[in-house]
Amino acid sequence: MTAPTEGPPVLRMRGIRKTFPGVVALDGVDLEVRPSEIHALTGENGAGKSTLMKVLSGVHPHGSYQGRVEVEGDERRFASTSDSERAGIAIIHQELALVPQLTVAENVFLGNERARRRLGLSFVDQEASVSRSRALLERVGLDVDPSTPLGELSVGRRQLVEIAKAIAKQVRVLILDEPTSALNEAESDALLRLLLEFKEQGIASILISHKLDEVTRVADRITVLRDGRSIETLDAARGEATEDRIIRGMVGRDLEHRYPGPPGGAGPVRFEVRDWTVDHPVQRGRRIVDGAHLQVRAGEVAGLAGLMGAGRTELAMSLFGRAYGRYVRGTLLKDGAPVAPRHPAEAVAAGIAYVPEDRKELGLVLDDPVRTNLTLAGLGRLGRAGVVDAAAEQAAAEELRTRMGVRCRDTGQAVVELSGGNQQKVVLGRWVYTRPELLILDEPTRGVDVGAKYEIYEAVRAMAAEGACVLLISSELPELLGMCDHVYAMCEGRITGCLPADEADQEALMTLMTGAPGTPGPTARAGGAREGGR
Repeated sequence: MTAPTEGPPVLRMRGIRKTFPGVVALDGVDLEVRPSEIHALTGENGAGKSTLMKVLSGVHPHGSYQGRVEVEGDERRFASTSDSERAGIAIIHQELALVPQLTVAENVFLGNERARRRLGLSFVDQEASVSRSRALLERVGLDVDPSTPLGELSVGRRQLVEIAKAIAKQVRVLILDEPTSALNEAESDALLRLLLEFKEQGIASILISHKLDEVTRVADRITVLRDGRSIETLDAARGEATEDRIIRGMVGRDLEHRYPGPPGGAGPVRFEVRDWTVDHPVQRGRRIVDGAHLQVRAGEVAGLAGLMGAGRTELAMSLFGRAYGRYVRGTLLKDGAPVAPRHPAEAVAAGIAYVPEDRKELGLVLDDPVRTNLTLAGLGRLGRAGVVDAAAEQAAAEELRTRMGVRCRDTGQAVVELSGGNQQKVVLGRWVYTRPELLILDEPTRGVDVGAKYEIYEAVRAMAAEGACVLLISSELPELLGMCDHVYAMCEGRITGCLPADEADQEALMTLMTGAPGTPGPTARAGGAREGGR
């Protein structure tokens, strides 16, 4: 890795303090970024990372915070994001600021349109936009026609369009907030390589990520935040930036184990899926899940691995009351007897719960308080004749808040104001309240910091210890191997095998996930469960 350019920092933030009503979000934070440096910013959810970047990018304007921001030695007072962009600072948020209905070229120059004048009037110069965007797309390694509607691109390719949009503004400091959270492994690797190329071109990057393996792979220095304060800045060249040291800085203690202890003994098979087959909801005949078979025993955590597009989420949603696709055939058995929930409400009645991959779109009512989000799936237990008992609801919410370790002012706080990790605890807590017999978790720790991850793992393990069946879907293979009794693999809609977690490794799972020749078929090691723990 090439060392960053020595000399005066391109960016310096000193003593940044930002408060919200009743909350100190930033308490004297310092950050310094050198020219041509990849500088990572890490911390638990709620540590202040995003707030600090909103100060830097002008989302929180000068005057709403205390402290000093300098760009190349000069103090800057940004009143808006436009001001920060003119200073060469661009931010790419986790939720991309693009318009799917517009073309790629139109998105690249959105808010920064190429103009030409004619008869005293200004017009968007479409020809110049297409020509210039083609060069920018080539620079970020995206081979696509600039006239292509953005909505036709994958999430990973849209991410590259967002980066092209940023460098079109002559960016000197590029801020990326969880840029790989929705990308598969190949797309994540490509994005990290692009940051290294930008470094060679003289562009500094600030990388916010919970994926410590990615951080330690590309970052020159790492600043750790905790509780709104800057704890320390670690130098990779000096060997300081180890995952253990980063975690210690983030959580304030050594985290000796990434996962809770091994599961207890598994009981009998409670849920079994046989020959489950589902077609695309719109494209008739397009098979998405093809003859899937799996088993989950009482008291165990079964894993489901697969690359993006393998059909994991589609399988989970179709089992949850046929919430996805066109059911073709297949049987869901509970304690050996068929059950056929045709709607999510029927699935809940059958003891099935589903925590979706996208908590903001599918898991939460963002403008509602924590209280109602926690109790939403169990309202039938909180009143009579369709009328909710407010006191019972409050008591239940407080109990769930304590059990799940949700950090909030009170249960009346809007859930949209919580950190990602606490939002995820709310979603999980809602289903804990229903006492499910089968809990399906789809990427339950995506975008969640290492401390909150462990708390979620403990909650999941506690549910299994109480006798629930858990099916855990994750793109993080170490998570599956650390949490599960056995792991199923999917490829192109089919279950390609099942391995006991204590006998598997990432290479063996990846072989099954890619459907490589010679791998076991869908019935290999059927069930994959053992009559005990690991």
